[in-house]
Amino acid sequence: MSFQDKTLTCKDCGQEFIWTAGEQEFYASRGLQNAPTRCPADRAARRAQGGGRGGGGGGGYGGGGGGGGYGGGAREMFTATCSNCGKEARVPFQPRGDKPVYCSDCFEQRRPSQSRSRY
Repeated sequence: MSFQDKTLTCKDCGQEFIWTAGEQEFYASRGLQNAPTRCPADRAARRAQGGGRGGGGGGGYGGGGGGGGYGGGAREMFTATCSNCGKEARVPFQPRGDKPVYCSDCFEQRRPSQSRSRY
């Protein structure tokens, strides 16, 4: 598939910007189907403010926002007691009490071995 530079208009500032063929190829390689609606400067400003999407996914309990880290700001952490060892656990979600919560050490031990080595 061949890509060509496209001129788009930013929905925040109204300025035109070029969505390059290389950027389009990058988007396509990641399975992204929609063109950006903000210019690069407004996208960077929005990321810096922590706007847009929620927290990243797949970072584990102690990872601090892996898998993209959309939002960027400090993440609210909650204290719970580890269901395995009884130590204090700091987790990025409000424990509800209906599921076990693990400290980062116990969580790592319980993860499937294949997801421990990412590279």
